[in-house]
Amino acid sequence: MIPSDKGVRAIAMLEASKGVLALLVAIGLHAYAGINLSVLATQWVTHLHLNPASHYPSIFIAAIGSVSQSSLTLLALGAAAYTLVRFIEAYGLWHNMGWTQWFALFSGAIYLPFELYEMMSHFSLLSVIVLLINLVVVIYMYFVLFPRKAAI
Repeated sequence: MIPSDKGVRAIAMLEASKGVLALLVAIGLHAYAGINLSVLATQWVTHLHLNPASHYPSIFIAAIGSVSQSSLTLLALGAAAYTLVRFIEAYGLWHNMGWTQWFALFSGAIYLPFELYEMMSHFSLLSVIVLLINLVVVIYMYFVLFPRKAAI
């Protein structure tokens, strides 16, 4: 195994982890499809010992209740599609398929401007960590794909 294989496999594990998280979201969204979300939100609020008629809990209940079942289904399908993409990318990276290295470089680079904006507009430790991890992935994949240019 060449040294870059360990790094690429670490990125494959990161992508697989994203896929697992997205799969959990897709399953969760699918589980709530067909359920009256207003009733569910009211149950959550009362479980937290809050008054559903007070200002902020009523805003929360109204916001959750305004989500349509078709929107919930579309979000679940989108999360499932994202899961599939992440798993395919992880598999390809693990097996050292060249096209997935390019995909990892570009898919990571696409998010950088949005993550930078998020960090600048809503600064938090989490936004810094996410930006740094993605930056490391993009730079590493660049070095994997262009070893001679990176050494110059």
